[in-house]
Amino acid sequence: MEDTNNTPIEEPNAETAEETAETSAALQGRRQEKIGLVTSNKMTKTVVVRVERQIRHPKYKRYIRRRKKFMAHDEIGANIGDIVRIVETRPLSARKRWRVVEIVQKAS
Repeated sequence: MEDTNNTPIEEPNAETAEETAETSAALQGRRQEKIGLVTSNKMTKTVVVRVERQIRHPKYKRYIRRRKKFMAHDEIGANIGDIVRIVETRPLSARKRWRVVEIVQKAS
């Protein structure tokens, strides 16, 4: 087979298609996991988890604390003050894309 410039075109064979499928499956891989503090449990089967991370300021080289809140589906029954592990999942509602996997530390 040739294209418009008379250069030969290689046809895709089954072996490369299988290798591509395996590689893409390996790249999709694992779901993101985060550990954070439960700040609200007033909704039914939903908690708000605050996740903190530290970034280094590009100019001043100091560490800055960044926070983000995630809505997470909670079948376990986490309470305010618990430290929980959340994992990424399919969209469960308009704002919920995370699920509580375990309670790492109960609130005292």
